[in-house]
Amino acid sequence: MAFKVIQWSTGNIGQRNIAVIAERENLELAGVLVYSDAKNGADAGTLAGIGELGVKATNSIDEIVACDADVVLHTPLPSLVYGEKEDADIDNFCRLLESGKNVITTVGYMYPKVYGPELVNRLEAACKKGNSSFHGTGANPGWVGDVLPLTMSACSRTIHKIYTREISTYDLYPSPEIIFNMMGFNKTDEEFDRDIARQSFWLNGLFRENIQMVADGLEIELDEIVDTVERAYAPHDLEIAAGTVRKDTIAGLNYKWAGMHKGHEAVVHETFWRASDAISPQWPTGKHCVEIQGTGHMKLEFDWEILGEDI
Repeated sequence: MAFKVIQWSTGNIGQRNIAVIAERENLELAGVLVYSDAKNGADAGTLAGIGELGVKATNSIDEIVACDADVVLHTPLPSLVYGEKEDADIDNFCRLLESGKNVITTVGYMYPKVYGPELVNRLEAACKKGNSSFHGTGANPGWVGDVLPLTMSACSRTIHKIYTREISTYDLYPSPEIIFNMMGFNKTDEEFDRDIARQSFWLNGLFRENIQMVADGLEIELDEIVDTVERAYAPHDLEIAAGTVRKDTIAGLNYKWAGMHKGHEAVVHETFWRASDAISPQWPTGKHCVEIQGTGHMKLEFDWEILGEDI
């Protein structure tokens, strides 16, 4: 029996999902949700660049909710990017869950506890009504900063600190929407503070999920989670895949989230994001890493590359 799958959004991830669904015998594409009028009615396979599949995309959420399906792969940018109300994603999740569809999302909510009992109760009530399930996931958060350090921690007798570091350069990432509108590259400080406030609020919540999930997994009671950000600027105009990053605008961001326990950093997640390798050479370079500091001290470094094919 094949599982009937709805793909929600047809961006970079959505297109790849459609291709995978089409090649799996145990999966059947049941519907596709798009955001633009230009894509409405287009064949899903054409949107994914793999040839027609006979499934037409729709921009009607009502049609998607009414569609007969087992699971929804929800992989858009968060609703904040689209200018929708802040809980639009939650509203959509609950409608889908209540209709009996399991939901897998990459916009956050790996650890909904961070957002308070009201949100958790909404999701649980929707799942109960539809006899469905909800799963938030992703590469980071969703694995690097939470699942992986918790797995590694099993090999340590005592733990003083868990530190996760992400180092990413976005010169080849071709999405202006993410690079400029979501991350805030190519903006002045004034533009960043004005335009990226909602996205920064979402981002802080996203990585706080990492911190809290690890702390709870290790039974560490946090006093607070402290977040900081350092900005770096383009020394000259930079041409990257997403467009032009103008001289003296933001071209690098160093975020840090630290879960504090009795006055010291117990669980830390730090990111170093650059528009080019030339930005902020004083920042760390190299690979992503997860480090467990304690008895049974471990440090794992890795690249985002599988069998020579950049993912």
